[in-house]
Amino acid sequence: MKIRESGMPDHEMWEKFFDPAKVLATLGLDSNSGDVAEFGCGYGTFTIPAAKIIKGVVYALDIEEDMIRITKERAKQLGLENVKAIERDFMAQGSGLPDGGVGYVMLFNILHLETPEVLLAEAKRILKKGGKLGIIHWRNDPTTPRGPSISIRPKPEDCIKWAIAAGFVNPKQYDLRPYHYGIILE
Repeated sequence: MKIRESGMPDHEMWEKFFDPAKVLATLGLDSNSGDVAEFGCGYGTFTIPAAKIIKGVVYALDIEEDMIRITKERAKQLGLENVKAIERDFMAQGSGLPDGGVGYVMLFNILHLETPEVLLAEAKRILKKGGKLGIIHWRNDPTTPRGPSISIRPKPEDCIKWAIAAGFVNPKQYDLRPYHYGIILE
């Protein structure tokens, strides 16, 4: 089940919106994070830098065959053997990852979907005790150049409320200007 359309731009434009290594460092991803799961990996914008940082595996999940192909190609070109790009409808089928199997989950620009609670519950299920959840999303500002329509864009307080309801604790919010905000929870 595809999530609501977000207006994903082409690869070249998308890459200009972020400094992925800086975002990942701000959101607490480091060499001790263990295995990582990314829901909706897209072009591998965060998958590839995460794979360079961690000692474990990055499970990059996406429903789009092209996104999985692109992410696999990028990892191969860079000689990254710790990227497992998996084509999967994780909203309908879950991630397929074991309970408590990863140390960090990335939910980046994806919580505009119809049922964020379902995705957050799956993130909680696969995180090991003491693991971290990283969230980024487009600011709720109509001047942002892309992103989902304002009417479906979650505000930081929405993401925090949903995550706490799913069992996460200790939210910390970050300004990832110019276009995004970030949140870490445990």
